[in-house]
Amino acid sequence: MGLYHGDMNLRQIEIFRAVMETASFTAAAQMLHISQPGISRAVRHMETQLGVALFERKLGRIRPTHEAVALHAEVERTYRGVLSIRQFALGLRSGVHTMLRVVSSPSMGFQVVPNAVTALLAGHAGATLSLEVMPRAAQMVDALASRQADVGISAVILEHPMLESRVLGQWELVCIFPQGHALEARRKLTPRDLAGQPLITFHADTLQGRIINQWIEGGLPGTVAKVLVRSGQAAASLVTAGAGVAFVDDLTARAYERQGVRWRRVVKSPRFTAYGVWNVQRAPPRLAMALCDLVQKELSRMST
Repeated sequence: MGLYHGDMNLRQIEIFRAVMETASFTAAAQMLHISQPGISRAVRHMETQLGVALFERKLGRIRPTHEAVALHAEVERTYRGVLSIRQFALGLRSGVHTMLRVVSSPSMGFQVVPNAVTALLAGHAGATLSLEVMPRAAQMVDALASRQADVGISAVILEHPMLESRVLGQWELVCIFPQGHALEARRKLTPRDLAGQPLITFHADTLQGRIINQWIEGGLPGTVAKVLVRSGQAAASLVTAGAGVAFVDDLTARAYERQGVRWRRVVKSPRFTAYGVWNVQRAPPRLAMALCDLVQKELSRMST
């Protein structure tokens, strides 16, 4: 390590400290697991470098000089700083000294990201993390492009020249309905199975609305759009209350199972890609990549 105190390098400082603490070349050698002649030579070399005697040697015993006592006080201050740097560097590995700032799409933020965050913190006890769920993709783009966030977990591609992404997994559209509904008897559905059902659907100007309208190609015969929403959680809450049935992403459907929502896959339902996203101007933090790994694992588990 290239730390110097005057003309003394770190190894010499360690030897000097050991001799001062033990008041013995032999004991210092045992402490540092080197030979006693090696300690003696190193001290002689230090004294030559510094141009002062550090120890008086009489009858096989040593005694520090006034200069050695003054040097020791300064060395202790420096050495504590070195130890602090070492501890700080070790802390970087576990994320102790950094906060990971995460933004997430709502559907990813219900269950997938919380599960991944829990696993991340279990493996990095000293880490701290900020999580913000953002309802619009544009908000996530702004946060990542301006470096107000370190990593985004997105249910859609975030297009911006300052961002790069990694595929984490996939999600699909499913049909959700209240527990006990007649559709619960079916293992898989087609869009036409919803004929005659009160439908909770999305405004045409939302991403979900555009996806669903394109998929269904002109709508569902016999269905009546009872409520228009702008989020999957709003649709799921209305389904829980018994207002109708809806198409939402399977991530939202799974998250609302505890609230009494049931869901079924739909034949030829489109699948979409989930991404980990970060700013290209800086290498993503290790914890960000660890979180992406855990999200990928969680999505893989849910798809089986």
